Amino acid sequence: MRAETTVEQIIDYLKKNSVRFIDLHFTDILGKLHHTTVTTEYIDEQSFEEGIPKLDGSSIKGFTEIYNSDMVLKPDLSTFAVLPWHHATGKTCRMICDVYLGYGRGRSSKDPRYVAQKAEAYLREFGYDLSYWGPEVEFFVFDKVYWDTSNPSRGMCYYIESREAPWNTLDAIQGYPIRVKEGYFPAPPQDTLMDFRNKVCEILMDYFNIDVDAHHHEVATAGQCEIDLKYSTLVKTADNVQTYKYVVKNVAKQLGLIATFMPKPIYGDNASGMHVHVSIWKDGENVFYDSEDEYAELSQTARYFIGGLLEHSRALAAIVAPTTNSYRRLVPGYEAPIYIAWSKSNRSANIRVPAYHRGRNNSSFKRIEFRTPDSSANPYLSFAAILAAGLDGVRHKIDPGDPVDEDIYKLTSERRRELGIKELPVSLKDAVESLESDREFLKPVMTDDLIDTIIELEMNYFIEVNSKPHPYEFYLYFDV
Repeated sequence: MRAETTVEQIIDYLKKNSVRFIDLHFTDILGKLHHTTVTTEYIDEQSFEEGIPKLDGSSIKGFTEIYNSDMVLKPDLSTFAVLPWHHATGKTCRMICDVYLGYGRGRSSKDPRYVAQKAEAYLREFGYDLSYWGPEVEFFVFDKVYWDTSNPSRGMCYYIESREAPWNTLDAIQGYPIRVKEGYFPAPPQDTLMDFRNKVCEILMDYFNIDVDAHHHEVATAGQCEIDLKYSTLVKTADNVQTYKYVVKNVAKQLGLIATFMPKPIYGDNASGMHVHVSIWKDGENVFYDSEDEYAELSQTARYFIGGLLEHSRALAAIVAPTTNSYRRLVPGYEAPIYIAWSKSNRSANIRVPAYHRGRNNSSFKRIEFRTPDSSANPYLSFAAILAAGLDGVRHKIDPGDPVDEDIYKLTSERRRELGIKELPVSLKDAVESLESDREFLKPVMTDDLIDTIIELEMNYFIEVNSKPHPYEFYLYFDV
């Protein structure tokens, strides 16, 4: 459906096409997609106007307390889509919802989609019209995964099976294993997931009206993939990322596979990032472009935006790399950024200015790529936080300094200090502490209670993981 779709058109479609159920989707603070399903007999014009009172917010981590838990879901008509599955039990459609507090108390400050909507309004306060976002969301598709954490006192383990992996035990005779770090763009039959990705793209385009640019196998062995969505505005892109994850997981399930957006499931190989490309527009012009800039055709506004991202990179990490596993990705040797710096066409910096083409004919493609985020991040909160950090740089005219046109991974510590290059957090705890001490830039888009909840949830996860013995510790220390 289009943004201008009316309630009357939706209800008319439901009746004429014998739709039996509507799946209502919303996202929690940690980025997990949730749903509840209502029958179409339950839906009328009042349901769309006032919202559907079907949510106990106290059962969603961080949303609200048990004594104040009634919440309402208000569907966004522009997100209406027919689901390509569930037909055996009744034709089903979905809509993404905004979360409201019950009893007419307005929007929930903990609703990530509301944060993204506030970020778009904040951009307009600066006099700009809109921003475009193009995340590169990577993920893994395995044949089988199983783990045992049922008795941590006795021991824990996990296993990953993939027909593409060098350790493949599923298809030992057939196939061509992909060596570690050699999974970038191999042709079939070595790339075993082309048909899977084709199916995902087909569903995204045909059922959800989401434009797809391309798809390919990524660097890691064992089924690392990337499907590139066409750029769009902030809230729309965040909606598309959540839909993308939803479709990837469902298609994998239908094919007897299992997909994960966990950043670093495999030791010794590349992890899954979510490199975020952003540009800002006014009066139909890309304000990040400047034809007079010899270095990268980058405007002063874009440089200030980069300055804000550099200034707040450590605090941003808690939002864009929000899991303990995220910091197993942010280590040397796997193309993930660990240093805070900016450069043109340099993937060792955490902020990159893509430089494929030049000239005014390509001005619409001028953008900034923020490479710190990973695929576990909540897209609504991540895009909002990135925008807030960049606009803080614009507001305060933060100079990003000189670009670093060297392989930062290979620089000595003395050379990095000379260039003023700092490091990203090395753990979730480190990131959360950075957010605690640098949170003011988020205030235009996030309330204090939301930031406090993010900090509390993430510290709890850090403590849970950090307090348990690791199998490798037995190898290192059992004989002490």
